[in-house]
Amino acid sequence: MTKFIPQNARELAFTSLERVLKTGAYSNLQVDETLRHHNLSSADRRLVTTIVYGTLQHQLTLKYWLDSLTRQKKLDSWVEALLMTALYQYHYLDRFPNWAITNETIEIAKHRGNPGIRKFVTGVLHAALRKGFPDFSKVKKTTERLSLESSVPQWLVEKFVQQYGMEKAKDILHAINMPAHVSIRINTNKSDLATVKEQLLNEGVETTESKVAANALVVTSGTVVNSSLLRNGTITIQDESAMLAVESMDLQPQFKVLDACAAPGGKTVQIAERLSADRGGQVVALDIHKHKVRLIKKNALRMGVNNVVSPVALDARKVAEKFSDDEFDRILVDAPCSGIGLLRRKPEIRYTKTPHDSQNLHKIQLAILDAVAPKVKKGGIITFSTCTILQEENEQTVREFLQKHPDFKLERTKTARALKDDRATATLTILPSDYGSDGFFISSLKRNL
Repeated sequence: MTKFIPQNARELAFTSLERVLKTGAYSNLQVDETLRHHNLSSADRRLVTTIVYGTLQHQLTLKYWLDSLTRQKKLDSWVEALLMTALYQYHYLDRFPNWAITNETIEIAKHRGNPGIRKFVTGVLHAALRKGFPDFSKVKKTTERLSLESSVPQWLVEKFVQQYGMEKAKDILHAINMPAHVSIRINTNKSDLATVKEQLLNEGVETTESKVAANALVVTSGTVVNSSLLRNGTITIQDESAMLAVESMDLQPQFKVLDACAAPGGKTVQIAERLSADRGGQVVALDIHKHKVRLIKKNALRMGVNNVVSPVALDARKVAEKFSDDEFDRILVDAPCSGIGLLRRKPEIRYTKTPHDSQNLHKIQLAILDAVAPKVKKGGIITFSTCTILQEENEQTVREFLQKHPDFKLERTKTARALKDDRATATLTILPSDYGSDGFFISSLKRNL
């Protein structure tokens, strides 16, 4: 048996997926590495990306189908990964003929395995095409059925139902399996929305104005990663929901701001664009890792705001070592979290997180808030945000912070487009099903005068 060396798009997708499943590698980094080392056409690059992300995203569903086809036979991990890529393509990618998917999958089995494995894979594929895919009607428990249909672990489905109700939970599960769109924020120090929209159109990129964030566009056609506007810092790629934390901070040009969990610096530069070096404005950007501090510096330089950005390698829980009390007008704590609001973009998150993770993160969040609380001026505001929609990392953290710090009160979070302005809560939770953006949470904690 000769060594299997992947060459075409399906072979590369399979080997990338196998590495992600076997080693726990981040899917985006693995796909980027694969594409960087192989000279593929645009269509093949899209196919590799689609197969890897799609198979990961629908992993529980695909395993349920595969178990029914193999009678729950224990498979080698690479064989399971290979068969899941085929089932994914059969069911979710209708633009490819089944015979092409079948032939290439059998070829991979032939070169990677032995005649017995090739024969087994061939039999499973033919059975899938002959029998079709079983539905989920036999699964009686509602949350288990929703878990299999949406490929989201049952514990997380139950959390959504418990915290948001059955109908909203179903909407969330549907939304997180829809394709993620690319959104961009305009650097208003360099241009404006109308000008950028026209310039991107000239580069073959069509956009529409964001309904979520101000000074933002959503890409509807074309690719923005090679745009000159991105290279020169006129625009930056950022999810619409993620823009809202800084948008809600009511920044003034002369403010001194602390970005307590800053890397890679997307929100740091957004803050910096609102500040004036001439008037003493400054944003101190912290990250615990030195290599990530370098990313903040690089981002600030690209966006042309490095004159007001001061990156510092420091654990936010140790701010007392470097900063005085009452030093900052505003503090942003975009806290470490489970990232459950990002399931559309990072499909493997759904399989690696546990309920225990949320409780540990909740403790870290409180420790950071406790540490930075004395550093904001009286009358100043700490903006606490996360990219999760689990309440133990959001509302519970805010509630416990306020109980411990009676010198703070919860202010109503406001955005430029008055999002969900009729809500009953002062905090703002953006669900993936609300606007088709990432899930996000924002709260505004004001220190009493």
